Amino acid sequence: MSSNKGVAYIKPGVVEVQNIDYPKLALGDRMCHHGVILKIVATNICGSDQHMVRGRTTAPEGLVLGHEITGEVIEAGRDVEFIKVGDIVSVPFNIACGRCRNCKEGKTGICLNVNPSRPGAAYGYVDMGGWVGGQAQYVMVPYADFNLLKFPDRDQALEKIKDLTLLSDIFPTGYHGAVTAGVGPGSIVYVAGAGPVGLACAASSHLLGAACVIVGDMIPERLAQAKSFGCETVDLRQDATLAEQIEAIIGVPEVDAAVDCVGFEARGHGHNCNHEQPATVLNSVMEVTRAGGAIGIPGLYVTGDPGAKDENAKIGMLNIRIGLGWAKSHAFYTGQCPVMKYHRQLMQAILYDKIQIAKAVNVQVISLEDAPNGYKDFDKGAAKKYVLDPHGMVPA
Repeated sequence: MSSNKGVAYIKPGVVEVQNIDYPKLALGDRMCHHGVILKIVATNICGSDQHMVRGRTTAPEGLVLGHEITGEVIEAGRDVEFIKVGDIVSVPFNIACGRCRNCKEGKTGICLNVNPSRPGAAYGYVDMGGWVGGQAQYVMVPYADFNLLKFPDRDQALEKIKDLTLLSDIFPTGYHGAVTAGVGPGSIVYVAGAGPVGLACAASSHLLGAACVIVGDMIPERLAQAKSFGCETVDLRQDATLAEQIEAIIGVPEVDAAVDCVGFEARGHGHNCNHEQPATVLNSVMEVTRAGGAIGIPGLYVTGDPGAKDENAKIGMLNIRIGLGWAKSHAFYTGQCPVMKYHRQLMQAILYDKIQIAKAVNVQVISLEDAPNGYKDFDKGAAKKYVLDPHGMVPA
């Protein structure tokens, strides 16, 4: 039998590359005729993975991580009609059956048939159906005809793989945050967080025609990365309020649209920047978003956070100033990005050189064996997006 290796969560702060089972076209004790086995071309470390690795979820020991997957089909089930062996494909992090009510409505992030405990599933993620993750050499993907995005030309795909690997999650997720916040031509946008999703959201806002994109963070290297492709920035360590810093940039203390790319591990601003305050971003974006504006929330919020500082936050109950949002008639859009809603169009934007998303998020390619170091550097706030290359297929 062929061998396989994967990145497994061991305990808070520790991941290991381990020998894991080679995937089978099976779901439990029955065959998965609609699935494929992929040889991983590229698989990425995500900020959502970091939440688990920090011990901020109920992830079990031994969970094989990784929901950002791009691969080559090496085996296809009997019922797979349109995906062929040899195809290079992008795998949406949402696992979707294509048959349920939500999938038929395009809400693939909350498929009703792929997770027995709640709507929605993902590879290698806590409480998301128990699917084996793709930070590995090989992985099984179900419902292949529905889920997979085939790249039209193999050579072109490998040439642009550093960009195309981001289609599995952070590029569509950042784009979704901007779209749901109402970003369009001439918009002035505030993006909270300059991690990879925040940078992808900022780049997406430019793609959508925003006039000015302002990115807020506390890590100078990440703010410098945002500046590198034309964003304005605010340093949230400063005692000046977010509204004051925005006013210094555009002349008024409010924006048309805001996107929360931080989530539940948010810290306070200014002199509180060393203290976790999970509702900080949500409350601050309500303050700076104009009346009638919208707020996209692709940043992760969880129902179970064992590392939270208070009992309410441990169950995802936060001190949100909803009255302010109501008074300003804000629209809020939360939840997983339905990747399939966007990934084909964004693939075309990459292939036709309308965006350099890998440059925007500062992709750094490392080996699968170096994944533990990648996790450590990312946890320290590295202004990089780590892409794992298990088989040496990513061009230098």
